[in-house]
Amino acid sequence: MENPVIILGAQAVGTAALDAFQSNDVVVYCLLDDKAELQNTELNDVPVMGNTDDKELLKLLGKKCEVFVATEDTASRRSLTNMLREEYTVAPVNAIHQRASVSPHAWLGHGNLIGANAVVAGTAKLGDGCILGANTVVDVKAEVGDYAQLGAGAILNAEVQVGELAFIGAGAVVVAGVKIGAKARVGAGSVVVADVPAGQTVFGNPAQKV
Repeated sequence: MENPVIILGAQAVGTAALDAFQSNDVVVYCLLDDKAELQNTELNDVPVMGNTDDKELLKLLGKKCEVFVATEDTASRRSLTNMLREEYTVAPVNAIHQRASVSPHAWLGHGNLIGANAVVAGTAKLGDGCILGANTVVDVKAEVGDYAQLGAGAILNAEVQVGELAFIGAGAVVVAGVKIGAKARVGAGSVVVADVPAGQTVFGNPAQKV
């Protein structure tokens, strides 16, 4: 990546994204965050500057800087991404840790965060704005919808389908072929052996509706 990156968000997701970019020696120009107490501080020697809608800095996007959206709230990530596309005609880049393994035969959308030691296998598919924590596995032919989140160590076996805005907790295992509906939530450490309807929360081994 030739251009430096501006990260929108300087909290947990922003820290993980910064680590991913720096692991690849990508220059991060600055981070932006709406929390006043974070502004005018530094994160890994990178300055945290103004709000996420700072027009003076955002006008650098496109020709001089790339952008990554790393706000904590999923709705905020989606709205900021839409704003960037509409007002600045840019799409967020992917933040892929140097120690992650992403097959050249996987399909990735825009603005995904893939943590250290994560694996995205051949023919797997990620939409836009997904977050894959450290040590996650997305096996062959698995599909992850837009803005879905996988906690550290979560495993999606072959042909699993995860709907948009779904959340898979840390260490959860979803067995082959299972479908997780949009906005569904899977508790940490759960083993999911049956389909989970949209909007439902499940937990346990085997996972049951909460």
